[in-house]
Amino acid sequence: MSSAELTDVEHQHLERAVQLAAEALQAGDEPFGSVLVSADGQILAEDRNRVHSLGDSTRHPEFELARWAAVHLPARQRAAATVFTSGEHCPMCSAAHGWVGLGRIVYAHSAAQLTQWLTELGVPSSPVRSLAVQDVVPGIVVQGPVPALAGRLQEMHRTFHLPNSPEGTLRTIM
Repeated sequence: MSSAELTDVEHQHLERAVQLAAEALQAGDEPFGSVLVSADGQILAEDRNRVHSLGDSTRHPEFELARWAAVHLPARQRAAATVFTSGEHCPMCSAAHGWVGLGRIVYAHSAAQLTQWLTELGVPSSPVRSLAVQDVVPGIVVQGPVPALAGRLQEMHRTFHLPNSPEGTLRTIM
């Protein structure tokens, strides 16, 4: 599925994930945000990155939504739900998504895009290899990236990693 096949409501959910990423950035965290939506379009839960603010490298929003879903939703509802997220899941979050049995993932930027952006910024490599969600959870339905939102997120990552650069200002990404 291409990003052009997203409905207006789905675009709104993805936009909310990007807003949560901006909130994470404003709080001093890397810009990631996610929204869990039921099959009928109801927002069930949302979160933003809290890695730096809580000092725990596992506090990714996708992982938090998987934990929430495991506790609050029966398996059938988890499978029918969609995670709208600013960035494609990392391997840890992909595994949590798969183990919990969540459904489709819609992301604004891919893991490959993020890797390229961070490499261009000179950011040291992650301790965990970047993989596409389908490499971790075969058969999962994913949709993305969405170019119109990916550019905004690229600027957020630049702001986080190069806060003193001329383009490193929140005004350019909001």
